[in-house]
Amino acid sequence: MNKIEPTVATSTTPVETITVPPAQSMAEVAASRVTEAKPAEPLAASDPRKLDQLSRIEDKAARIEEKFARYEAVLTRAEASLDRSAQKVELAAGTMDFAGLREELSALRQRVSATPRFGALLLTGIVTAILTVVLTVIVLKSGVPGVLPPILPR
Repeated sequence: MNKIEPTVATSTTPVETITVPPAQSMAEVAASRVTEAKPAEPLAASDPRKLDQLSRIEDKAARIEEKFARYEAVLTRAEASLDRSAQKVELAAGTMDFAGLREELSALRQRVSATPRFGALLLTGIVTAILTVVLTVIVLKSGVPGVLPPILPR
């Protein structure tokens, strides 16, 4: 079957100016189609080419509408998936902050555990005091040459 392309017939009447209203959104177009669901006026049976051409146009429009509906469904699913992924990333970021805090707290505990306790500090104080007394007595008995003569008898 040969495909008949739509043609524009030229008329001898003067051309009228037509103003084009702003484009409607897809939702408005769909709503207007639902409200305008009137059967088309039947064409004369003597013009089968026009009926054939009209049927092809209607088929193509139906395919385009189906394709649009599929794309809309895919985009809706993609948007929902993106929202779920964003929520998971936010949750993971919050979890990672807690893990970092936990690690820092354990490192601080280890440093505190490594510091000397009371017994070690007391022992260090006693050893320091004894060594200071011993060194002071040695310096006072023998003196420092050129600076301090011996003060205590030997």
